[in-house]
Amino acid sequence: MPVTYSRSSVKRWPSKDEVDRAVREWAGRMVREKEGVVRIGYFGSYARGDWGVGSDVDLVVIVEDSSLPFERRPAEWDTLDLPVPADVLVYTLEEWDALSSGGARMWRTIMEEAVWVWQAGRASDPSGCP
Repeated sequence: MPVTYSRSSVKRWPSKDEVDRAVREWAGRMVREKEGVVRIGYFGSYARGDWGVGSDVDLVVIVEDSSLPFERRPAEWDTLDLPVPADVLVYTLEEWDALSSGGARMWRTIMEEAVWVWQAGRASDPSGCP
């Protein structure tokens, strides 16, 4: 969402640093609230650095398992606190492994672009973000 400069009516879109910081805080909250999170990252224009006004952040979450179908999982991940709109892809470990072994284009894109902000077993601060 646009941000207004203090004492000005000029609006600007949040920067990569602002979005990165917000995603890291969001990831820290999510791993405290949800069980079975393996990895969280973002990809797309904010990860590549070519974001602009109207850009969203593309989030990828890998979980141990889920009883929900793939298309319903994003609704379980509240992104309203992020400064820009967000698309969330939630994969189980089994789905992620299948994508990687099959060389799926989506998997390759994510792996080339992703900024991983949280990974199980690599918590270096209280929020769980490396």
